[in-house]
Amino acid sequence: MNALRKAIDQVGGVSACADICGISPRGVYKWLHRGSLPRTEYTGETRHAQHLAKASGGAFSAEWLLANAKPSASDSQLTPVEDHAASS
Repeated sequence: MNALRKAIDQVGGVSACADICGISPRGVYKWLHRGSLPRTEYTGETRHAQHLAKASGGAFSAEWLLANAKPSASDSQLTPVEDHAASS
């Protein structure tokens, strides 16, 4: 089981995690599918790790979650999109 799954289970599951973070359960399932927190956690746009750590009652820290649930390098690379209008 990965760190993200452990953290989500520790706070009460997907629905509880979604409530804590102020997002939909579908958003949490997207994290689980990718196996990482969203990019916005690492750009300072969101603070989900801090909220989850607080809700865990000390079972894990935000720093631990951020270190163990970060996106892989390939997740952060953008795939160029062809401009079909330019070729017309």
